[in-house]
Formats: sequence, C-alpha cells, structure tokens
Amino acid sequence: MRDVLPEITQWWRSGTGFGLATVVSTFSSAPRQPGAAMAVRGEEVVGSVSGGCVEGAVFELATEAEQPILQRYGVSDDDAFAVGLTCGGIIDILVEPISKETFPELGEIARAVEAREPVAVATIISGPGRMGARRVVWPERSSGTLGLERLDEAVDDDARGMLAQGLTGVRRYGAEGERRLDDLAVFVQSFAPPPRMLVFGAIDFAAAVARVGKFLGYHVTVCDARPVFATSKRFPEADEVVVKWPHDYLSSVQVDERTVICVLTHDPKFDVPLLEVALRTDAGYVGAMGSRRTHEDRLARLRESGLTDAELARLRSPIGLDLGARTPEETAVSIAAELIQLRWGGSGSPLSSTRGRIHHEAP
Repeated sequence: MRDVLPEITQWWRSGTGFGLATVVSTFSSAPRQPGAAMAVRGEEVVGSVSGGCVEGAVFELATEAEQPILQRYGVSDDDAFAVGLTCGGIIDILVEPISKETFPELGEIARAVEAREPVAVATIISGPGRMGARRVVWPERSSGTLGLERLDEAVDDDARGMLAQGLTGVRRYGAEGERRLDDLAVFVQSFAPPPRMLVFGAIDFAAAVARVGKFLGYHVTVCDARPVFATSKRFPEADEVVVKWPHDYLSSVQVDERTVICVLTHDPKFDVPLLEVALRTDAGYVGAMGSRRTHEDRLARLRESGLTDAELARLRSPIGLDLGARTPEETAVSIAAELIQLRWGGSGSPLSSTRGRIHHEAP
C-alpha cells in the first residue's frame, strides 16, 4: 500500500470512498509481493497487484465490493480470456471498500509514513473473526480492535516483531488469539522506514549510485570530508549530503541489518578507517570500490588495524557483480545487481541458463 498511499490519502481526506485491493499472500511465481496494492475510484486506478495478469478482474471487484472480500487468483486455464496468472503463481487479494468510516486511522498512518515513523496495520482476512477488522500498531501504542483483547495482544506482539524487521505477511491464531491454532488469519503490513544507503566519496560514481539507490527505495546519504565536492547541487538525488570525515560520520549514525554501505573513496586515508568502523557494524552490505591490487593492499592495512578474517569476509570488494561495467552508470547498475542478488538469494546467472523459479524467496 505504500506505493499508492499518497493518492489514496488524498481521496480519503476529500471524503470520497474507493476500493482497495491488497496482495496478502503469494505462492510460487507470483509477480507482486504481499503489500502491493491497487486502488480504484470510479474510472481512476492507481497501483498494481499483478503486473497486468488479473488487473481487470480486480478492478471490477474493487468497483463493486461493499464488504471485504478475500479472492484467490491462480494459473490460467486453456481459455485465453480466463482470469489467472500466466506465470503459474497464485495470489490472494483482499478487496475492501475504504472511507473515513471504514478506515478512520488512514490519515494517521499516512502521517507516520511521511515522518518515517514505523507503523503496522493488522487486518483479519479469514476465519471466525470479523472480516476486515483492523488494528494499527506502533512501537509504543495501538488503536482499533480485532474483536477480542487476547487476540489484540497476540497480534500486537507479532506486529511489533515484524515491524522491527520490516516484514509483511500473514499470521495465524485461534479465534481468541491462541498461538497454537490457525483458525483465523491476520494480514500484517509493516510500514518500516526505508532502509539506508550510505555512500562515501563525493565522486561521479557516487552520483550514479545515489540515483540507483533512490530508484531501489533507499534513503540515500552521500558523505565526504571535502566541502567543495560534497554539495547538494552535485548530488540532487541524495536525501542528504554530509560534509564530515567518513569514519566519524558512520560512528555517529544508526546502522542496522538493512543498511547498505558503499565505500567509493578508494583512498587509504579515507577508506581504511571507514572500513574499520563499517565492518564492525550490523550493516547488511559493505562494499568498497577499487582494483584487485587496491583490494589486497586494503586488506593488509585492515589486518594491521586488528580486523579479523571473519570481519574481513563481510567486505564486498571489488564492489558489484561482474557485468563488465566501466562507466559510473554501469558501475551503479552492477552494485544494484549485487544488492538485489543478496536480498533475494539469486544466482547472478542469466535466467536463460537457469531452471526452476524465477522469483526467489528472501534468504
């Protein structure tokens, strides 16, 4: 729902009702992940739930729905006009009418997302509970109810755990919140702040990496100690440009397992102290630019600084996948490709040379 949130919030604030279709679960080669959404107001449509496979059928359902409906779409049959997924996957979609009366918390959710505050929305999608009942969960508070206090408490605990990890998906409970049962299904959608990409080195390669980082949904920071190079004018796509010694800046910011660190300085006086800090953080990705000779020299310096083999093994250097990249833009694509590969566990091989599923589950 994040992708359509600005548009639907405007509709909601204007008092106009609309239909909202949300992917809540997927199986096999489904084209969109849980949380993908499409909203329908009259003939106006924003978002997508399947990349085109079942959009027409979902449009009709969202236009007509007066109550929440859970609809499953699967593989097309021999009829070319059958409603189904030609990719062979299966998706479950929750379709519900939205208004200020049915979703009074939407404005508050939109404000939290805009302010980069974590919030999760839990909705009953099947089982003995009230279909479409919704509870909104923040790290420190909750609003709304799923019907029973015990169920609310169980969902609050799970939703906060999922929110901390940026996870979206279905959790199952008994009718009264019993964790050992699975009679009732609750879809929990996390609106965690976007992951951070920290780009060090105010060079032309950094500008290209900042662009691709924003395209992939990261909150991008470019940092360099040289004020003449580290300017917003040179890096318009970055969310922020910081003039500070890289290792000092990295020591001062919060880093988690979703954080990406790209060291593009390839200058020992910058990158060695920076990597000393970076490789001891919880960052999910630490990559450094440079030739293989530069890499070997860098490793030797880092060992002299006391880093262990286990810490050094986390370093992705030379940075990116082997695409034969030369230009800043091509190099940025190779870095993006490596980030996507690590996120989803892909092989990095051409799809034409592989077999099995195209879409991987997150490792």
